[in-house]
Amino acid sequence: MDRLSSTSNIFPAGRDDFTGQLGLIWQVIKEPLIVPVLKLLVVVCLGMSVMLFIERVYMGVVIVFVKLFWKKPNKRYKWEPIKDDIELGNSAYPMVLVQVPMYNEKEVYQLSIGAACGLSWPSDRIIIQVLDDSTDPAIKGLVEAECQRWASKGINIKYEIRDNRKGYKAGALKEGMKHSYVKQCDYVAIFDADFQPEPDFLWRTIPFLSRNPEIALVQARWKFVNSDECLMTRMQEMSLDYHFTVEQEVGSATYAFFGFNGTAGVWRIQALNEAGGWKDRTTVEDMDLAVRASLKGWKFVYVGDLKVKNELPSTFKAFRYQQHRWSCGPANLFRKMAMEILKNKKVSLWKKCYVIYSFFFVRKIVAHIVTFLFYCVVLPATVLIPEVSVPKWGSVYIPSVVTLLNAVGTPRSLHLVVFWILFENVMSLHRTKATLIGLLEAGRVNEWVVTEKLGDATKSKLPAKGTRKPYIRIGERLHLLELCFGAYLFFCGCYDFAFGKNRYYIFLFLQATAFFIAGFGYVGTFVPHS
Repeated sequence: MDRLSSTSNIFPAGRDDFTGQLGLIWQVIKEPLIVPVLKLLVVVCLGMSVMLFIERVYMGVVIVFVKLFWKKPNKRYKWEPIKDDIELGNSAYPMVLVQVPMYNEKEVYQLSIGAACGLSWPSDRIIIQVLDDSTDPAIKGLVEAECQRWASKGINIKYEIRDNRKGYKAGALKEGMKHSYVKQCDYVAIFDADFQPEPDFLWRTIPFLSRNPEIALVQARWKFVNSDECLMTRMQEMSLDYHFTVEQEVGSATYAFFGFNGTAGVWRIQALNEAGGWKDRTTVEDMDLAVRASLKGWKFVYVGDLKVKNELPSTFKAFRYQQHRWSCGPANLFRKMAMEILKNKKVSLWKKCYVIYSFFFVRKIVAHIVTFLFYCVVLPATVLIPEVSVPKWGSVYIPSVVTLLNAVGTPRSLHLVVFWILFENVMSLHRTKATLIGLLEAGRVNEWVVTEKLGDATKSKLPAKGTRKPYIRIGERLHLLELCFGAYLFFCGCYDFAFGKNRYYIFLFLQATAFFIAGFGYVGTFVPHS
């Protein structure tokens, strides 16, 4: 008995010694190392927050002036409907190429091809070009059959395929422009596979290009057909509405420059060729082309009241891949083009400053990094290290103003603003990671995963009432990074509740919950694969 009791006493003593050693090590490194580093991070994050705040306020002021005093695009530029000419006949109308790139788009190929073929324009002055990079032979056959069906109705439609996927979407568009029949075209309209333009789309966009030789691009707004599908699609709508309502509008009105959205736009082929055509050096070939065309002196027009229906990614997996591409690509393009923009002689100093500082640095880099670093890493860490504090203007006032200015783009979702903040903070983890990959040109810098479009798949794949639920593998839903940060924030929240004075624990518990929900895969629509 004595031996057993003496043995059992070893472990508590050992544990106390180990805990004491950890505490001693923490005290030794905290003052000279941890505290100064955290203070520096607080200063850096506050600096980035101020930059983002100024950017958002500037955008807010300008958009108010644009809405109240600026003329609409069709008043700022020459815009007259193209009319019939008895002598010239249909040759009075410009020749238009419509490109529809797609890749294994089983759920939406009929919608997109049908919408493109339904565009109103003289039939002998339009060419529909379906660029099919599908690797599934069955889907390829369906797309080709759909093209043949429309061709039998008298539509001038071309079905084009490649023997490889080099350059992904940029490669497909580039190959599409090489065909001999394209030489007769003046303009090219581009629609991704889930986009459905209204029949009058060309009548409303082409006059901007035909009447104003300095304009290279006319961009329409996106209209989301599935924004009410789930909470995740509502959150996306809030973010993208701000982009279209404010960022694109301000860029168009003040600098005649904004990033091409890759679809729902019409290019002047002369400008596209003069800028060097499509390049696949980043995952944002659309933005790359827009910046190069702008540096050549071309102007862009955004038409906010022209909307094209499309689909938001409704599964968390598809959304994460999309956000990786949208965050990594701009950062990588900034790395490649910053010096080229600075050295350019054709555009004004103000425009160069706008493109480098506002368009790239603040919106594409600072916004992602400060959201994650400040609110998910540094602010929670100050709970554990009371020697470091964050002023209230940095932790409360600036974030509140920035959030309200972002949310104003979607008034119908103002009641969801708290959910939007928490969701954006979760996604900032992936956006920051992707931004750093783009800046450093690391591993996944050129990864291109086509955003999955479901069409009616959510209805057709859901289990019928009374049937057994499909087997779901744990690995399909678990996301370890989100779970780790959820645990970190939950620990910081518990510490603040027990010992802290900042009262950050309410935010920390809510944010931890958001990370856990994402980590366990309960975000978006879940469609089991058959």
